[in-house]
Amino acid sequence: MLRRRARRGPEPIAGGGDDPLDAAQERRVRAVLALGGVPQADLLDGVQQVRLRLLERAAKGEEAPRDVSAWAAVVASNLAMDWHRAKRRQERLGERLASLRQSEHPSGEETSLLSLAVAQGLDELPDAQRQVLVLRFYADLPVRGIAEELGVPEGTVKSRLHTAVRALRARLHEDEVV
Repeated sequence: MLRRRARRGPEPIAGGGDDPLDAAQERRVRAVLALGGVPQADLLDGVQQVRLRLLERAAKGEEAPRDVSAWAAVVASNLAMDWHRAKRRQERLGERLASLRQSEHPSGEETSLLSLAVAQGLDELPDAQRQVLVLRFYADLPVRGIAEELGVPEGTVKSRLHTAVRALRARLHEDEVV
């Protein structure tokens, strides 16, 4: 059976093209990723990244590497390093956020006062400004998502956000809350 497969060439992948990695190369990529410390749950994504990079080379018209297996192993090794760098960035960000939370613990009364002042300030904003503020800071939507949701250009969302934040900040300073 293996000989028949080898004679037929690479197997098709979803989308109709040929799979640039054969089974042995895929196992090697998985092994390099695993030895590089990438968790089991992320191995398939890593293999797909290697596959994608090989397909992108072909799409750009670049010739295939002489030794696809070695090239794929090097790419997998680089992906493992990238995975560790991203993990360290996330850990550092988490540490920075934790240190900010520890250094500033407002009392329950201060938090309640601020929440009440923000709610009152939001009530006083025009509907369009209140809407973008709520979608951005409470629903945590990006500017693009807000623009799509409201059917307005991204620049309009940015302008409304800027104006609303400025007005809310001024209101909070007036009330001497912040």
